[in-house]
Amino acid sequence: MALMIRFRNTLGGALEEFRPLRPGEVGLYTCGPTVYDYPHIGNWRAYVFEDLLKRFLLFSGYRVTHVMNLTDVDDKTIRDSKAHTVDELKGYTEKYIAAYMAERDLLNILSADHYPRATEHVPEMVALIRTLLGKGFAYEKDGSAYFAIDKFPAYGRLSRISLEDRRPGGRGDADEYGKESVHDFALWKAAKENEPFWDTEVGRGRPGWHVECSAMSKKYLGPTFDIHCGGVDNIFPHHENEIAQSEAANGVKFVDYWLHCHHLVVDGEKMSKSKGNFYVLGDILARGYDPREVRFLLLSTHYRKMLNFTFEALDQARAGRNR
Repeated sequence: MALMIRFRNTLGGALEEFRPLRPGEVGLYTCGPTVYDYPHIGNWRAYVFEDLLKRFLLFSGYRVTHVMNLTDVDDKTIRDSKAHTVDELKGYTEKYIAAYMAERDLLNILSADHYPRATEHVPEMVALIRTLLGKGFAYEKDGSAYFAIDKFPAYGRLSRISLEDRRPGGRGDADEYGKESVHDFALWKAAKENEPFWDTEVGRGRPGWHVECSAMSKKYLGPTFDIHCGGVDNIFPHHENEIAQSEAANGVKFVDYWLHCHHLVVDGEKMSKSKGNFYVLGDILARGYDPREVRFLLLSTHYRKMLNFTFEALDQARAGRNR
């Protein structure tokens, strides 16, 4: 018999009793790494929280189908790999996918049931884009395709940001492509010289970042599923855009429960390479700490509260775990 669980749902902000779509089963989608570099300690804070959530669902008697995407094509992977072909891009990202899996095991995080790679699901993305174009929620311009936000009046429910409040400049918004409105976001980006591309029914190019998760979650969990997780920085615009394109294309509610993990800061400041307070897991283990001590610290603060990472706190986590 599954236990009664309540979640603070980001969609609406209320504490809600968890009622899965199918009794005894949970469809869980968690935003995975963008594999252009090693995950930093803030990424691991989110992944460890999601592991705790999954373990509690399993403990509570649910059968969990867990999907975590691997973003292996986007502006960052192309920029840092300087790949000119899809095969070159795959060769570059493979190193960081392997590193993620190895570090996941070090931190005792359960493996997902599916790790779909964006590069291997372009047909599903093209199908979704064609549906949006056919329904009038998207338009083509100069070889690219864009989602027209003004055609989706419910936009902003998750982030509670109105269309008037929205400003360009977020990830996936500041594209060097023509758009009818600054608010619209790219579904498909026309091919550029010396960049990887796919020849598809919507033209030669590559997918936008947001469309990847909508297409892959639908393939493995269906058009509606139970829980979607990520960091608070994913709420807007990424998850807001996922909702818009998924519900516009499929005509049904996308996700019932949204759970978002708060930021990790270092010594009270935002983590930044320029400040010298940017850490990947390897940096911490090189100082002699055990991965279980890192996990202990990452779970020491409620997931909806900011976690302040310090080496003093890590020493305290070591002592606490030993006790």
